[in-house]
Amino acid sequence: MRILMAGASGFLGARLVDRLIADGHQITRLVRRPARTPDERQWNPSAAQLDPGVVAEADAVVNLAGAGVGDKRWDDEYRGVIRSSRVDTTTTIAITIAGLPAQDRPAVLLNSSAVGWYGNTGDRAVEEDAPAGEGFLADVCRVWEAATRPAEDAGVRVVRLRTGLPLHRDGGLLKPQLLPFKLGIAGRLGSGRQWIPWIAMVDWLDASTFLLARDDLAGPVNVVGPNPVTNAEFTRELARQLHRPAIIPIPALALKVVLGGFAHEALTSTRVLPGVLTGAGFTFRHPDLAGALHAALTE
Repeated sequence: MRILMAGASGFLGARLVDRLIADGHQITRLVRRPARTPDERQWNPSAAQLDPGVVAEADAVVNLAGAGVGDKRWDDEYRGVIRSSRVDTTTTIAITIAGLPAQDRPAVLLNSSAVGWYGNTGDRAVEEDAPAGEGFLADVCRVWEAATRPAEDAGVRVVRLRTGLPLHRDGGLLKPQLLPFKLGIAGRLGSGRQWIPWIAMVDWLDASTFLLARDDLAGPVNVVGPNPVTNAEFTRELARQLHRPAIIPIPALALKVVLGGFAHEALTSTRVLPGVLTGAGFTFRHPDLAGALHAALTE
């Protein structure tokens, strides 16, 4: 399969590229700078510039582009970056796909989204049919997913990956926690009662390739593990695997000082279940947190 990918150099994108190449697929990377290698093509999503011919060459498009939500302290400027880096890229891709003749359109657009769609669910478990919640990330997800509609309206299969928190020692949720845990100065965040929608990295990769291949699946898909845990449970298990104590809770006020607006999202409870994947017969390699953390720390 010829796959055009945006966000190929990111935390998830780089690993998905490696998997897809290993599986025998041909990857073309969209880059904002001038192309340097034969497998790169330049685009400028901020100006809605993407060569239709590049898209017409693809059997599938994967869009994982977006600024990291935990990379910087949130202020009004960075909130704008978070939103535009997702909406502009998705809009440019979807409109370009829709503008192609039907015979030249890729068969599928696999477009990133996030479990932030659901907002704060408290202790209530939700699946893909739940409406959008409230809050900044829920609002971003709403317009982000809506930006795929031109491709969907043109008859292309669109899958919206409502990704949770993939576990890997080199990034995401896990990386910034490892040093404090190893130093014994870590603990639960706030009350610790908020639910965490984690997923093993290998399961995220498996799910992405599964969804590329399954032409009967479309729409939103929760890419999360089947057994979410609370922050307190996550903290205890990570401490156990690192053989370190985790007895110093981080107060909500301290998070707000350090993280700004992102603190609210860090303390949000999102209890999400993978309804579509489970219903489609997808098999998780690490359905439980203990196995997923062990893999994240050792593989």
